[in-house]
Amino acid sequence: PVFAGMNGSAIENFSCVIYNIFLMNCTWQAGRDAPADTQYFLYWQESRDEEEMECELYIKDEHFRNTGCIFQNVRIGLEEAYFLVNGSSKDSLIQFYDEYIDLYKIEILPAPLNVIADCPRGSADCIITWHPPFPSREEDAGCFQYEISIQNK
Repeated sequence: PVFAGMNGSAIENFSCVIYNIFLMNCTWQAGRDAPADTQYFLYWQESRDEEEMECELYIKDEHFRNTGCIFQNVRIGLEEAYFLVNGSSKDSLIQFYDEYIDLYKIEILPAPLNVIADCPRGSADCIITWHPPFPSREEDAGCFQYEISIQNK
């Protein structure tokens, strides 16, 4: 059955974020009713055409239980990525958790590069220049918009 396993044993508060263009960090909490020996394993699939991959670098809590994962060399595609976290325990069956996520929605965009503010003395004007950051998706290189917040002058 799809929801086989003890109620309350599936992970909770699953969250992923992509940062520094190619790194993804996913975290979760152990199910509130999961047995103490429960261990969780994260698998994900970038698209339907890609192979499913297990996490290679788990983040562990104080009980040495997997509660997160760091992925490297992540590519943001056009399709939703599929995430599956299943668990095992010697005491009981553990429910799995799965979710589809649009990766571009969880990306923390990098800051612009080489920001320079030229504010000549005695002038009310400033010229601020920058270079766009390296985008995670080549086709989106021209899609960045910036807002400048001047705290005081």
